[in-house]
Amino acid sequence: MDYFRSVELSLSGKTALVCGSSSGIGRAIAMEMAESGARILLFARNPGKLQAVIDALPNAHLDHQYFTADFQDISEVKETGFEIAQQFKVDILVNNTGGPPPGPAHQADAEEFITAFQNHLINNHNLMLAFLPGMKENNWGRIINVISTSVKIPLPNLGVSNTIRGAVGNWSKTLANELGKFGITVNNILPGATETERLESIIAGKSQKLDKARQEIEQEMLREIPAGRFGKPEEVAYAACFLASEKASYINGTNIVVDGGRTGNL
Repeated sequence: MDYFRSVELSLSGKTALVCGSSSGIGRAIAMEMAESGARILLFARNPGKLQAVIDALPNAHLDHQYFTADFQDISEVKETGFEIAQQFKVDILVNNTGGPPPGPAHQADAEEFITAFQNHLINNHNLMLAFLPGMKENNWGRIINVISTSVKIPLPNLGVSNTIRGAVGNWSKTLANELGKFGITVNNILPGATETERLESIIAGKSQKLDKARQEIEQEMLREIPAGRFGKPEEVAYAACFLASEKASYINGTNIVVDGGRTGNL
């Protein structure tokens, strides 16, 4: 009974690399994992924003650090990932990258799919390769991919994103099947409409394209969400911390939807 009463999710003694952690969901995950006792390695492209996050992270004595790379440059991300792996044994890898621009699939240029595939799946894969040896040596690891609810149901006007997110989802499930025997779990978090810069951009784009007021677009989106509101980045972070904890040790190869009930299937 004490097990079920305890809700503390300790990540003490763990090192977590959080991609896209200068703002939004990535920043919230870094903050929550630091609060839970993990040493945080931030990874994004803007050093000024990353330093601001470092200054705000709790438990500063854990010596949180940041690393920079442009995620449009897969070689730079790969090289930096392997450099980090030489300095730290990363226990928790959080793959989190902003999604491709909106638009219908049938109007997208083939290069858009190639770019998105590299920015998401290839970067994720290279970072996994960098930190996998340390995880296997420890017989413990967590790979958490922040994707999208489009893994379950494609979203309108997000043709490239829907396609690539699905590929990342199946890559993740394949890895979960292969790495479970090494004590490594691989899971996906599927956020719905969450209060981030990307949501602001989507709303603004719809407003301009449909010639509707921003507030009208917001209300249309909110009507699709049973919870009646947009999510907060911290609510996605709570799911990430749970998946990273010991209490999620038998959860592997699955999707955790954090969308207020919007997705139309289980």
